[in-house]
Amino acid sequence: MDETLILRAKQLITKLDVEGKKKEHRELESLSMHEDFWKDSKHAASIMKQIASIQKEIDEVDMLALLLEEGNEEELRKEVDRLEFSLYLSGPHDRGDAIFSLHAGQGGTEAMDWTAMLYRMYLRFIERKGWDVEEIDMTMGDEAGIKSVTLAVSGRYAYGFLKAEVGVHRLVRQSPFNADNLRQTSFAMVEVLPFVSDDEKVEIKEDDLEWEFYRAGGKGGQNVNKVSTAVRLRHKPTNIVVQCQTERYQGQNREYALKLLRAKLWAVEEEKRKKEELAVKGAYKTPGWGNQIRSYVLHPYHMVKDLRTQYETSNTDRVLDGDIEDFIMAYLKKIS
Repeated sequence: MDETLILRAKQLITKLDVEGKKKEHRELESLSMHEDFWKDSKHAASIMKQIASIQKEIDEVDMLALLLEEGNEEELRKEVDRLEFSLYLSGPHDRGDAIFSLHAGQGGTEAMDWTAMLYRMYLRFIERKGWDVEEIDMTMGDEAGIKSVTLAVSGRYAYGFLKAEVGVHRLVRQSPFNADNLRQTSFAMVEVLPFVSDDEKVEIKEDDLEWEFYRAGGKGGQNVNKVSTAVRLRHKPTNIVVQCQTERYQGQNREYALKLLRAKLWAVEEEKRKKEELAVKGAYKTPGWGNQIRSYVLHPYHMVKDLRTQYETSNTDRVLDGDIEDFIMAYLKKIS
């Protein structure tokens, strides 16, 4: 068997720290045995989810060791390639769920249509990964497309994968909204935040919150609810505003609004920390409209190119149908 492959497998087994995972698994299982464990059902469900996830990781390392022992080179290579990639996702929130948002940029109706195209692309990608998705908030375009949309994405490594998509996405094509079919450039921005647990140090004071409740509106301004279930929440010290209007009950929208706010406050502190770390190196860039990460050209030729990694493909249909994992992998490898 290939000696390099054997070395990679042994290094992986060491790095994945199966004994540490087993210790964590035992501690969580012990916690789940307490008689009052299920009194807080949400916390208990979160613990059970962690137990299942860690058990899966333990099983993967055990399988790797078995394939190594058996000398099954073909299957071992597949497993080593797959598990090596998981090492790129070792951040504190990478294994968790994500809050995923799309915002239309410059380009009017064209940009809103582009945002709707990206929305479909990401839903297809999420479906490919087997993750769950729930719409938190959506504002439709006046004529077509989407102005903005926020989703809760739940699944293993959802944040770790989707964080690679943060930034501005640029589309070049012949506009279907122009009678002369002129070439048009439009922009949309992707924002990704982790779900931040209550255990993390993100302080939210009730006196700092300003709540507003209103009726959820559908496309064309039609009311989709006869009562004020939609929620808009402003954090007075930072002036951060979040809103949720897709749930049927006000209480559910309030809960999502607080989760969104917690994530955004975490992001503010994280940005400050990164800025301080990178200021000395001169490498800091503020996330926002100036940071274009990928171009999608549909006219006069077909090409999708990531400007951070230079990875590109001419198969634009495949990309827009959700096959974007190669772009994500290229980026995560570069920053690891």
